[in-house]
Amino acid sequence: MNNVTVIDAKRGLMPRAFDRAGGGAADAAVKARLAALQDNAAGRDAHGILQLALKEEFAGMTAVVSSFGAESAVLLQLVAEIDPQTPVLFLNTGKLFGETLRYRDRLQDELGLGDVRSLAPTRQARETLDPDGVLWSQSTDACCNFRKVIPLAQALAPFEAQITGRKRFQTRERSNMQPVEYFEGRFRFNPLWQWNLAQLEAYAEAHKLPRHPLVEDGYPSIGCMPCTRRVQAGEDYRAGRWAGADKDECGIHLTDGGGI
Repeated sequence: MNNVTVIDAKRGLMPRAFDRAGGGAADAAVKARLAALQDNAAGRDAHGILQLALKEEFAGMTAVVSSFGAESAVLLQLVAEIDPQTPVLFLNTGKLFGETLRYRDRLQDELGLGDVRSLAPTRQARETLDPDGVLWSQSTDACCNFRKVIPLAQALAPFEAQITGRKRFQTRERSNMQPVEYFEGRFRFNPLWQWNLAQLEAYAEAHKLPRHPLVEDGYPSIGCMPCTRRVQAGEDYRAGRWAGADKDECGIHLTDGGGI
């Protein structure tokens, strides 16, 4: 049974998206290849890790997952330098800020990204699971599951590897992440894993990358409109994501807790 669609009649969607077990690397051959990839990635910078995925190990079999959010331009610029035809998977949840959609179009044009794919839940899923469009107010996990987790899982199915913009400093779950991991049947590369905000800012300035228009309006981390608020002075930069909920991930990036 697909673990992203399990339903419990009494409690609704189970388990919570960010509590789901990851695929892990149980097979001995997969473990061996993961160890070899991690050794190969050791000491490489972000460009080198991307080169490892896009040109050396998984050429033509890798997709980038991008939210086109506040920090996305850095990763996308690095990818475009190596292979601008790399598929970029973008989750258009139907709940995004209009500024994010316009920012996606601008980055696609300015960076020359040739294969941006917009993902969304099916009409049947929307009519069945969220006919009034307010599921986010009742269960953020259930909303993230059908608007993000399931469409992304389907889009990633043909690929052997994925690239993310995840970084260790962002959340507690990401603090032990590695440059290469194995998750839900494919290898996952995190080229910016050790970058901090200062490094991201410096890179964006040096390469004159356009900023997401909402950053200057108090949104340093940007997701769906109903679940994102401005961050107040002194708050963590992701405090505006799912504020008031015991949640800081949508579920699409988490591991099974083993660091794999």
